[in-house]
Amino acid sequence: MDELDHDQRFKTLIQEFFDDFMRLFFARWAERLDCSSPEWLPQEVFPDPPEGPRRVMDLVARLPAREPIPGARPTEGAWLALVHIEIESPDKAAPLRGRMHRYHVALRDRYGLPVLPIGVFLRVGLDGIGIDTHLETFWELEVVRFQYLYVGLPGLDGVQYVQGDNWLGVALAALMRIPRERVAWLGAEALRRLTEAPLPKRKQFLLSECVQAYLPMDVQLRAEFEELLKAEPYRGVQAVNKTVYEQGLETGRREQLRELLEEDLGPLPAKVLDRLNTMPIDQLRPLVKAALRTNSLEGLTDD
Repeated sequence: MDELDHDQRFKTLIQEFFDDFMRLFFARWAERLDCSSPEWLPQEVFPDPPEGPRRVMDLVARLPAREPIPGARPTEGAWLALVHIEIESPDKAAPLRGRMHRYHVALRDRYGLPVLPIGVFLRVGLDGIGIDTHLETFWELEVVRFQYLYVGLPGLDGVQYVQGDNWLGVALAALMRIPRERVAWLGAEALRRLTEAPLPKRKQFLLSECVQAYLPMDVQLRAEFEELLKAEPYRGVQAVNKTVYEQGLETGRREQLRELLEEDLGPLPAKVLDRLNTMPIDQLRPLVKAALRTNSLEGLTDD
C-alpha cells in the first residue's frame, strides 16, 4: 500500500463520516455531542516552542456539547469540546498510550477546552471497543492515570458490521475479524451494498476504496472474490464500482495530496493549487512526495 495514502485514507474517511464514526463506535458520547458539523483544527503541537520537537496529531475537531461538561466553562453561551483522534497502524498498542496523554495535555494547554481522546487501532483488536489506560508510577505512587476511548477494528465481527445500517461500518468491516471462508463474500457484499447506498459518488468512492484496499485477500481468495462478482446478486457490482472508482479516484487523490501539503506546509499559494487541479496525477505525485521530503514547494511552483 502506498505509504502516502495510508494514514490520509483514514483521516479522510473519519472527516467525511465523523457523525457515522461516533455513532457507530461511541454512541453514548455521540448523543451528548453535536457531531454534525465539526470544525477541524490544525493538528501541529509545539510542546516547548520554538525549540521543541514538531509533533503532528491526526485529527482534532472542535464541536458543541449538548449538555454541560463538569469542570468546564461555557464559551459564548455554548459548551464546546475537542475530540482528538489518533489512527494507529502498527500491531502494538503500547506506543500510543503515552502519546495520547502528551497530546491531551498539549491540547488542553492550547485551547483550554475539555478533550475527548480516541484511539483507532487498525491492527490491534484489544476488546474491540473499550477504554485503554496510560499509567505512570513512582514506586507505589500512581502519578498519572490517563484513559482514552478506543476501537480496535480487528477485535470486531466483520460479518456483523457488513450487514449493519451504518455505511462506514460496512466499509470498515474489511479490517475486522473475518473467517477465511467468508472473506470473498464479505468483500462482494460490502461493495454491493455500498454501490446501492443512497450516497454521493465521492462518498461511495471513499468507502469502496477502503474495502478494496484493506480486504485481506491472497491469490485463492481473490479468485473466489472475482467468481462471486460474476454471479447474482453481485453481477454488475464490479462494473458499477469501477465507474464510481474512476469518477472518484482522481478527485479523491488530488484532495488527499492537497491536504497532505497543507498539513505540513500550511496554506498553499494559488499557483500550487492550480497545479494540483490540472497537472496529470502521475506527474503530480512525485512532486508532492518531494515537497514533503524537502519541506519546500519549489518543485510545484517551477515553470
